[in-house]
Amino acid sequence: MPDFDSSIAALIDHTLLKPEATAADIRKVCAEARHYSFASVCVNPYWVRLVAGELAGSPVKVCSVVGFPLGASVTEIKVAETAAAIRDGANEIDMVLNIGELRAGNHDAVRADIKAVVEAAHAGEAIVKVILETALLDDNQKAMGCTLSKLAGAEFVKTSTGFGPHGATVHDVALMRQAVGAEMGVKASGGIRTLEDLKNMAAAGATRIGASASVKIIEATAA
Repeated sequence: MPDFDSSIAALIDHTLLKPEATAADIRKVCAEARHYSFASVCVNPYWVRLVAGELAGSPVKVCSVVGFPLGASVTEIKVAETAAAIRDGANEIDMVLNIGELRAGNHDAVRADIKAVVEAAHAGEAIVKVILETALLDDNQKAMGCTLSKLAGAEFVKTSTGFGPHGATVHDVALMRQAVGAEMGVKASGGIRTLEDLKNMAAAGATRIGASASVKIIEATAA
């Protein structure tokens, strides 16, 4: 038996999205993910091919981001990023929705943007997590973002990029869980650095956790 809580490890997307990350850094997080059996390794699109190679033969999924971190790319670019990431080995796509259009109430545009990415991902047998960037939204906008993501066929909604004003909060996770119901995933991401943080997010309804402090968190379960 492992000397850590494997059920906690299975919640975590081990994440490295810093622009200064090197190939050596990426290989390190992949080795950590294999060792602890994290849910996935989440990286920028450039590194997907490397990650897929490093994780080959393991159960750890390959996750990439699309329209990251601003969400303001044109839909065609998001679709192209999705297709390229899947071609390179991605199983999961974390896309940033169009935050400005959501804030403006242009819900058809937001839904169409998400749906196009979902269709491209599903064609490649990948799932989609839609990043709301909750720090930039009021509660009504957060709930609407969740509803539009659900209508567009995404599998998860996600709080944050980690590049916004702040990351996940218990309030936002609970609100998102209420908005999507029991059948969709909710990913809490941004600022989750301790085992206590993770447990609080899971208690609020998160079924996946995005973290760069994954090793510190999982090692705390063996204490």
